[in-house]
Amino acid sequence: MSPRSRMGELEQAVLETLWDSAGPASGRQVHERLADRDLAYTTVMTVLDRLVAKDVVARERDGRAFRYAPRRSRAAMTADLMHEALQGTGADRDQALVSFVGEASADDLAALRRALADLT
Repeated sequence: MSPRSRMGELEQAVLETLWDSAGPASGRQVHERLADRDLAYTTVMTVLDRLVAKDVVARERDGRAFRYAPRRSRAAMTADLMHEALQGTGADRDQALVSFVGEASADDLAALRRALADLT
């Protein structure tokens, strides 16, 4: 199971905040960016510690504090989820792919065509 599929909603929100940051962010910065959720600072720090323990987020010392950054890109983790979902389909893998493509938007289909063309 991929780390992202094992994350709770709050962990995902913290990770999204880190992905949207220009670079590594302090716990205080993450807390400020999640101000609309009315979370305690200690709650945000606990979530960051859990993400570090799951090896989803990297932590580096910055003076007396730490800065946090995602270990993998949003796209890479999304791809992991897609692979994980397809592995669970067994013999229906082809049908799952056809269903996915059948429900894709025109923009998604264009992106898939470009990706496939780049592979050949």
